Amino acid sequence: MMKRFYKFALGTATVSLVMAASLQSVSVASDGPPVTAGPPSVLGLLGNGPWQVDNNTAGVNRACAASSTDASCNALVLEPDTTPGQSPFGTSGLGRAKHDGTFGSNYLALSPAQIITAYNFPTTNSTGGLPGTGKTIAIVDAYDDPSIASDLATFDTQFGIPQLASCVITPTSGPCLQKVNWQGGTTYPAYDQGWAMEISLDVEWAHAIAPGASILLVEANSNQWPDLVRSLPYASAHAQYVSMSFGGTELSGEKTYDLGFTSTSTSYFAAAGDTGLGTEWPSTSPKVISVGATTLNLTTSGTISSETGWTSGSGGCSTYETATTNQASYPTYAQVSCAGKKATPDVAADGDPNTGGYVYNSNNYYGTTGWFTVGGTSLATPIWAARAANSGVTINSAYIYGTNTINFHDITVGGNSAGCLVGLDLSTGLGSWNN
Repeated sequence: MMKRFYKFALGTATVSLVMAASLQSVSVASDGPPVTAGPPSVLGLLGNGPWQVDNNTAGVNRACAASSTDASCNALVLEPDTTPGQSPFGTSGLGRAKHDGTFGSNYLALSPAQIITAYNFPTTNSTGGLPGTGKTIAIVDAYDDPSIASDLATFDTQFGIPQLASCVITPTSGPCLQKVNWQGGTTYPAYDQGWAMEISLDVEWAHAIAPGASILLVEANSNQWPDLVRSLPYASAHAQYVSMSFGGTELSGEKTYDLGFTSTSTSYFAAAGDTGLGTEWPSTSPKVISVGATTLNLTTSGTISSETGWTSGSGGCSTYETATTNQASYPTYAQVSCAGKKATPDVAADGDPNTGGYVYNSNNYYGTTGWFTVGGTSLATPIWAARAANSGVTINSAYIYGTNTINFHDITVGGNSAGCLVGLDLSTGLGSWNN
């Protein structure tokens, strides 16, 4: 048993706690040996690093190193294929991408328009404006992405998405992009290439699904839990929707970290994880909607051919967090055998890296810049946060498990070792949002 003493500020309060971290085994291996920079190739190593593979998903690179004590981002980068040019609509779904940094047919990823069409997401709001108009989505991540504004512009140009100007977000500013540190200032933290990939994914896809919303990027000083948690009050105070594509091993003191979710009118979304059956905080918090992942295959006309639970998507019964009354009383909660603890995930969306999304990142990512194919529950989470912003309502446990206007696509095939069931399950929750 390892103990850490943390003291940090949450808004105006200072919280001190000793966190006893039960160092459970992590199914993604640590960093592999260094590899000389050069053209990427399939290396068949474990962990994160130059085109290494995730322990659960062959051919996938985990952008951030796994940690049993700190947070890790959940962005998974599809490894390059040595035989590019496969059809994106083959019998096994999308092929692997030829990651030479250029955009083209070799990049077998899903575009924003394909996701919007597949899930029947709205292309206007109720008054005919852009989806998400008048709302702000906060993206909370660690470290700095120095190129996010220009990278978002490149992404938007490629896909015909309205550009976001950089500005200070106000009620009258119109949709724009604002980057701040954890306190709302402009002294940014250090750069990290893995978290920069995560930031690119989160910002680009949140904007793609809700192009009328403002994007507030809140950069924590590091991936240590106190730094991330103390970033939450600023995000909560300045956005109606908060997306968190990071997670880590549950800790006995995590309920204290739940104090970071300071607003009952803010919708919080967190990635469930990418390591198969198991749980991660913050997705285990009852104040958060936990987002799992699916494998999404399309027909040539863009409709869903099949949507199944992704085999490496995480989910399970929280060790420490109690289920909300709404979840515990849901008709199919009993079948997941969580005995009063929170069941994760609550919901799901496309996240299998083999059916991942396009991401543009001009920062040097292990010798490559430009276009990437990225997935993981990190993709599913900003998709859900942005779709929620389009709805304009507060999406919390009471809404998800109560009366709502969501047309859930119940996923009943595939999933992690817990499988997918009719109703609530530990692979895809209640399913994907399909309207």
